[in-house]
Amino acid sequence: MNWELGDAVNAGGGESGWGYRGEVPVLWIADERCLDHDTGRAHPERPARLNAVMGGVQKAGLTDALVAIEPRPASDDELLSVHHRSVLDAVDRVTRAGGGRLDPDTVLAPRSEVAARLAAGAGLVAIENLAAGIGDGAFCAVRPPGHHATPVQSMGFCLFNSAAICARALADRGERVLVVDYDAHHGNGTQDIFWEDDRVMYVSWHQHPLYPGTGGIEERGAGAGLGTTINLPLPAGATGDVYRRCWDEAVLPAVEGFCPGWLVLSAGFDAHRADPLTSLGLTSGDFYDLTAAVIEVVPPGRRVAFLEGGYNLDALADSAAAAVAALVGSSWRPEPATAGGPGADVVAAAAALLP
Repeated sequence: MNWELGDAVNAGGGESGWGYRGEVPVLWIADERCLDHDTGRAHPERPARLNAVMGGVQKAGLTDALVAIEPRPASDDELLSVHHRSVLDAVDRVTRAGGGRLDPDTVLAPRSEVAARLAAGAGLVAIENLAAGIGDGAFCAVRPPGHHATPVQSMGFCLFNSAAICARALADRGERVLVVDYDAHHGNGTQDIFWEDDRVMYVSWHQHPLYPGTGGIEERGAGAGLGTTINLPLPAGATGDVYRRCWDEAVLPAVEGFCPGWLVLSAGFDAHRADPLTSLGLTSGDFYDLTAAVIEVVPPGRRVAFLEGGYNLDALADSAAAAVAALVGSSWRPEPATAGGPGADVVAAAAALLP
């Protein structure tokens, strides 16, 4: 497996070879040190996931549209923008001890903190480069994932909440930020971080019931943030047509009223029908459609996606590549979209909550 994207890719400007098919340049933010987060051969969130994503974009012929940029480690202050000091201390303590478990699901290796800080810093590098006019979007091909990490706890394979750190940095710059999460598991950490923050809208499709058990349709935020959390808890077997109806009928009107300036996408691909940890019914074609629809709500140059879940390596490769294809304006769809599954009642219930 060749970790490099290829000779046509430029690491930060100049002639990169992109655009020959009418595509737009997208930042590819990745670092081999994210492979050092070694959770063990039996753990589903394993280093091979990143190699699968890399292989997927190469197979799809997308590398000429990608501008490779290395992340930088997030600082303590940047991590503390969304996490309590106890979260940083726990990760540091376990890694210094040579690795171990933060909880039954969340395994650390000696170099896991380095990987997690790079993952958290990837979005900050994306903001800096996009704001400078380098690229129309960014895909952060990093691990560990982040959306379960709450203000006070690392959990669910996640150490630091990379997407939330990115969104908080943007909000603190005066931006209105839409965070969309189509991972099959509810991003409880992201929801908790922005629960009362009216500068950030959080939208999540997820299987329900499923770990971590949060994300009910009635969970809508509080205080100033009331109405800026939108949960779409879908039953097992839900297909792409239901996801698209949720977006068109229950989410897009609220997003248009919110008027976001930036999009942060928690791009988890474990809602694929082949994923071993979930029971949803999507294909890589559905992930193309979802990504293409979601990115349209903000201007080019203001779109940052993070790899979250996805544990069948073949499905992950195809689905991540489909999402990247949507970002670059290509039309690579290795599988057709799906339809006919359950969940119409969720669409109706969520639409009824619109103001």
